[in-house]
Amino acid sequence: METGESGPSDSSWQAAVGQGGGLLRSVGIGSLELEAGGSLPSVTMAYECWGTLNAAGSNAVLIQHALTGSTHVSRGDSEENGWWEGLVGPGEVIDTDQYFVVCANMLGGCYGTTGPSSIAGDGAPYGSRFPFVTIRDSVHAEARLADQLGITSWHAVIGGSMGGARALEWAVTFPERVRRCAVVAACAASTAEQIAFAQAQVLAIRQDPNFANGDYYDGAAPTLGLGLARRIAHITYRSEAEMGTRFGRNSQAGENPISHGRLRIDGGSPVQERYQVESYLDHQARKLVGRFDANSYIVITEALMSHDVGRGRGTLEEALARTAGVEFLVAAVNSDRLYFPAQSEELAAALPGSVEVRRIDSAIGHDGFLTEVGAVGELLREQFFTD
Repeated sequence: METGESGPSDSSWQAAVGQGGGLLRSVGIGSLELEAGGSLPSVTMAYECWGTLNAAGSNAVLIQHALTGSTHVSRGDSEENGWWEGLVGPGEVIDTDQYFVVCANMLGGCYGTTGPSSIAGDGAPYGSRFPFVTIRDSVHAEARLADQLGITSWHAVIGGSMGGARALEWAVTFPERVRRCAVVAACAASTAEQIAFAQAQVLAIRQDPNFANGDYYDGAAPTLGLGLARRIAHITYRSEAEMGTRFGRNSQAGENPISHGRLRIDGGSPVQERYQVESYLDHQARKLVGRFDANSYIVITEALMSHDVGRGRGTLEEALARTAGVEFLVAAVNSDRLYFPAQSEELAAALPGSVEVRRIDSAIGHDGFLTEVGAVGELLREQFFTD
């Protein structure tokens, strides 16, 4: 769909608010002024939706994806399982016979929403010209999307990790439009350690010889840098105990890491001899490189580095005071070493009223918010989706 001020056509509007789902759609929301200055002259928002919007526009649920996540929360009418499969659908915790569920690709992404790989007005990809965007900018863009879809208020806004940052920002920026907010494995502001991990990932990409200052779209992509960034990130997503139990010091099958130079010659080419955990990280890197844009990784990572729900709003308590009418679910993964449970406690303590931090019991680490779908679903059912 062409970007611009107009909303979906009549046919796509009916498809967007009617039954079915799990298919990527897009709509233009016009120009967008940015928090750090400057603007994007024409923005397209990509999203998927499931269920039917009621006449009042009030039965909608917004699910926010994580850093490299997509809009594909649930299979719906598609053939591919979603990243929270089993949570959204007819008869599921978020029952699409009752609720209209939306998941939008974050501003700066590479799954359909305007980002660095999008074509600018001069016919070339934005590349290095794409501006700095924040979590707050994406929330403003998502509010425009909600307007286009006819959503007056959200029954709930739900997110984990970076999605939790976006959910929290929604509740603070538009408290009159959010009745419930779930912040899972996330915090009120990125910490120094989180920023440090993120900087290492961003530099891994920028120092790739193929990065070309972000203008690589007519040549080789910086896949080595993106793969290294993913390895760094994935170490923080999994716990030491999980990696120790799963891999230990075991060698990859057929490989011997205790060898000269850790290389062997196979068919005339050098092959690295690896531990199992190294092979696992290599696999995670290959998967991401095959589906994600390096520039978008930088843009979204730097947006998450900038996450601070209190920026320009006084103390954290003063910033969160405006959410007095919003019901919160704050949950932490007990083995998370990227977003520590103590950060969830800090957020809950600063929220109006009395908010208890719920725990997701998982040895996985941070990724437990994705792998423990049943546990996340039970928390949501208990607090937000009871009959």
